[in-house]
Amino acid sequence: MSNSPSLSIPLAELGVGTMRACALGGREIVLCRTKEGVFALDNICTHAYARLNEGRLRGTRLICPLHGASFDVRDGRVLGAPATRPLATHALQVIDDRIEISVTPVDSKPLTL
Repeated sequence: MSNSPSLSIPLAELGVGTMRACALGGREIVLCRTKEGVFALDNICTHAYARLNEGRLRGTRLICPLHGASFDVRDGRVLGAPATRPLATHALQVIDDRIEISVTPVDSKPLTL
């Protein structure tokens, strides 16, 4: 992968149909394993501050525990309201039965208006 912050976990620790939260590069990430593969997304709902790993994973649909917004884990797009903004997705690879995740660090510079 690149010089971005990265993490490696055993694939066996993430069963099909399960999620796992982790922190990497100043971001909260949720790893989702479906029958279609393993996916990494931001763990915070874009509608309201809620941790998506506390919600449900139904196939490739990730459902927020707070208001029920839903997202496609394959590309982060919104599948159901009240969310309107997609989730950020993160690069990962499965190498030698390990999940290798890489993220772009959160910009620590203060926002200017």
